[in-house]
Amino acid sequence: MTDTPFHDLDAYVALPRLGGLALSPDGTRLVTGVAELDADGTRYRTALWEVDPAGEAPARRLTRGAAGESGPVFTPDGDLLFRSARPDPDTAGEAEPPTSLWRLPAAGGEAEPAGSRPGGISDVAVAADAGTVVVSAPTLPGSLTTADDERRRTARTEGKVTAILHTGYPVRHWDHDLGPDEERLLLATPRADVPRGGSGEPDGTDADPWTDLTPAPGRALDETSFAVSPDGARVVTGWHRAHGHGTWRPGLVVVDTVTGARTDLTTDDGHEYGAPRISPDGRTVVALRERVSTPETAPRIELVLIPLDGGEPRPVAPGWDRWPTSARWTHDSAALVVTADEDGRGPLFRVVPGPTPQDDTVTRLTGDHGTYSDPCPSPDGRWVYAVRHAYDAPPTPVRVAADGRDAEPELLPAPAQAPALPGTLTELETTAADGTRVRAWLVLPDGADAAHPVPLLLWIHGGPLASWNAWSWRWNPWLMAARGWAVLLPDPALSTGYGQDFVQRGWGAWGGTPFTDLMAATDAAVARPEIDGTRTAAMGGSFGGYMANWVAGHTDRFAAVVTHASLWALDQFGPTTDHADYWLTEMTPEMAQAHSPHHHADAIVTPMLVIHGDRDHRVPIGEGLRLWWDLVSRQADPAANPHRFLYFPDENHWVLAPNHAKVWYRTVWAFLDHHVLGEEWETPDLLR
Repeated sequence: MTDTPFHDLDAYVALPRLGGLALSPDGTRLVTGVAELDADGTRYRTALWEVDPAGEAPARRLTRGAAGESGPVFTPDGDLLFRSARPDPDTAGEAEPPTSLWRLPAAGGEAEPAGSRPGGISDVAVAADAGTVVVSAPTLPGSLTTADDERRRTARTEGKVTAILHTGYPVRHWDHDLGPDEERLLLATPRADVPRGGSGEPDGTDADPWTDLTPAPGRALDETSFAVSPDGARVVTGWHRAHGHGTWRPGLVVVDTVTGARTDLTTDDGHEYGAPRISPDGRTVVALRERVSTPETAPRIELVLIPLDGGEPRPVAPGWDRWPTSARWTHDSAALVVTADEDGRGPLFRVVPGPTPQDDTVTRLTGDHGTYSDPCPSPDGRWVYAVRHAYDAPPTPVRVAADGRDAEPELLPAPAQAPALPGTLTELETTAADGTRVRAWLVLPDGADAAHPVPLLLWIHGGPLASWNAWSWRWNPWLMAARGWAVLLPDPALSTGYGQDFVQRGWGAWGGTPFTDLMAATDAAVARPEIDGTRTAAMGGSFGGYMANWVAGHTDRFAAVVTHASLWALDQFGPTTDHADYWLTEMTPEMAQAHSPHHHADAIVTPMLVIHGDRDHRVPIGEGLRLWWDLVSRQADPAANPHRFLYFPDENHWVLAPNHAKVWYRTVWAFLDHHVLGEEWETPDLLR
């Protein structure tokens, strides 16, 4: 097959991309987001689409704003709230408006403004019964009203001041600086006399439409999530607490929406808490709890139940050897629908709490190889709606029988159809030296057989606490399959979905079992008759890039290595990454010394393509710069340097701009074609 979007990079980049799911209170409407290229092809814009939960009517588009829309949330009366940076028609001419809250009435008609803040709105939650609206919004410290925040921002903008004064840690997160503003939780003031778009003037002529529930939070609300109780009386939110020595730990607090009083829901018990969800009966909070790791002991993630009025956290299904990734209550508050990685998949599970944790039952609802997200249990208890994707299928809305066991999903009419694939997906298993089972996905291109063996690309996942189990637009093996490559996607030690012991066997020993597992999987792949073991390459990003660097310094079996956003010198990475306190719980000086790839630079004989973005705060650009120097400084003849450095000044840990994604792939292809397939080097057009 030679006419799939994967044979044409422009067509691939232009494919619509679906994500997220929201269900109306009566269960009759599903809404998702679909990102598509804008008119000039330089960025993606997301529109909201409605999907028929009954699977009968075709999907229909709800929004067409030039700025895009995201974060759909239904109100109890069926109105749809969403976030958008579209201009308010009543304030025409405003330059680059912030992301604001909009309302699309259930009865139809045009969307109307529902609230704004000078720094934008980050997230929104609605009380299921009362309809109380709470948002999180960046606010400059010291600001007392919306108008006060606006004045402070104007002064900084007009004075061209971008400086940030920090008093604690952290100061960055993934791809952005933290500050100068701080996230706050704000209650939409339920007063009829508050005019739409009120500025909050202190003279009272225009009342502030927001009540600040968390004044002066500092960095406590950074990167947290929150939920509103059904009656709107309380908000449960993540809350970071400083612990000295540069460390902080997220717990949960309850905020009273009338008084603003804040009460701790969790204590410092050696765990971190997040992703709270309040039961429909308003009595219980389910949350993710992660054991704080040590250099010797890996973290463990589990679900806990906590009474909303306070009490000790109760573990959910403590004997279940999986890490949950999300949980949603059924409408009768009797059970949870949970997602978790499992054996290279991401099924839906139904968890029913019993009289004691030992009596809890776990039932797998999906029996296919898909990975599920955004579960939405229906009000009548019959269905679970979700987004399903897998390595052979992009995200799409589905429904699954809520009382089923290993059921097959029913695909719902989607806004975008799945593209044809240029090959097949299969699985591979082998046994590591210590007797542990190691599995992988293997993508084979059309036409691969014993008579026509194909080159192999070992693709190493990041994390490292992750799994190759879900569709990725950035790291998509079908683009390589369209060019005649087989792609191996292994889950080595430290991967999730195989139990706690599988994580522990790689903990603090990155260059040990993760490396030998990867080599064992590669051995099993090249033993297949469809694979040409004389033409192989390795590639990875983030922790996968670390492993690619380690591979380059410990074997010459690959003809080329591509390393993206990679860790190179662990003694440098640990203190300079955005959250050093996390990594230093595993990365002791001894571990960094024993497992840092830069100590093995002299052993590298394989040509390497180094890729890094300057705005990467998770793996700072210093890692890429130091790796590049360690490679080129060992080349006596500059003209014979086999290595290349693809540098993105304005990209972060990922490469997100559509044209940059094209540059990324075309450079990778040129590098692999040259060093593995023996073709002449050809610089991509946009880099000439």
